[in-house]
Amino acid sequence: MIGGAERAPQSIERRAWCVALLFASTFAIAGCATVPGPRPDDGSEILSGRLALRVDARGPEAARSFSAAFDLRGAAGTGSLGLSTPLGSMLAQAHWSPVEVVLVTPQGTRRFDSLDALTRDVLGESVPIEAWFDWLHGRPWPGAPSTPGATSAAASAPSTPESFSQLGWSVDLSRFGDGVVSATRDVPAPTVTVRIRLDRS
Repeated sequence: MIGGAERAPQSIERRAWCVALLFASTFAIAGCATVPGPRPDDGSEILSGRLALRVDARGPEAARSFSAAFDLRGAAGTGSLGLSTPLGSMLAQAHWSPVEVVLVTPQGTRRFDSLDALTRDVLGESVPIEAWFDWLHGRPWPGAPSTPGATSAAASAPSTPESFSQLGWSVDLSRFGDGVVSATRDVPAPTVTVRIRLDRS
């Protein structure tokens, strides 16, 4: 997604067009090609399901959205994220470790300086994939401070948090029992929402 640490300045309109074009080309090529992403049988937990990302419109920039099936494995420091169509064709496979961050798509392989740089380049916004390993277990990521939100109490169970804030995101756990976790970031603009529904075996 990016070639170096610095990015050339872009107008809002050009940025929106580039992101839209990237999404369109990725889905179009995925219809006739798959990405052979390595999936080592290392015994690590696999979190899978469907994710939907929405970036709200601001000014001349058009709102954009993206959805895909996903599988997430490994950990914050070393892991992988695969995105695929409902029919199982791989759209993209990201792999990261302390020494490299790599994205494989039907268009080829690209390397990044960080996982944050990868998400900024592909989605146009920073998305904290490192924290998802904990957020999808209904808890804050230990790698950054967090603030608890509202709690709910069942008659037979102690109070449990329904939300928390971390890394500028508000994480909603009110439907965690159904396998649904959503997170919203309002600052900096535009508003970004990620909604994940986990597969339940």
